[in-house]
Amino acid sequence: MRLQLALNVKDIDQAVDFYSKMFGVEPHKRKPGYANFAIDAPPLKLVLFEVPEAEERLNHLGVEVFEDDQVGVATQRLREAGMETLVEDESTCCYAKQNKVWVNEPDGMRWEWYEVLEDSETFGAQPPELEAPVGISEQSPASGSCC
Repeated sequence: MRLQLALNVKDIDQAVDFYSKMFGVEPHKRKPGYANFAIDAPPLKLVLFEVPEAEERLNHLGVEVFEDDQVGVATQRLREAGMETLVEDESTCCYAKQNKVWVNEPDGMRWEWYEVLEDSETFGAQPPELEAPVGISEQSPASGSCC
């Protein structure tokens, strides 16, 4: 398991250069307007979306898991705690097919628990909004994130 930090950046090339130097690794996946780093130390999935006009630099937070049942376990735990969840099984997002569950924290920050099933050549689409929307807008590599 590792934490995910998804950022909106003004210039993807500058951001990739900076974070490559900062963490001493090259991107795990690089597409137009998108990059992600799978960093071992510290265990972090850093995701960058080129969104020059974004008002917020923090896009969303997440927890990447590596075993099939961990998304289901997280979903059950969140629901038993009375939290509203949005489950997406085998959805295409961020150039990968994923299983995931979304929740919104009290101030509206989006969190996801997810597992990457396989890579995809397409970016994907945004998730439907939870009952209490947090301002998710149309998403694409140029405008934000689906994941």
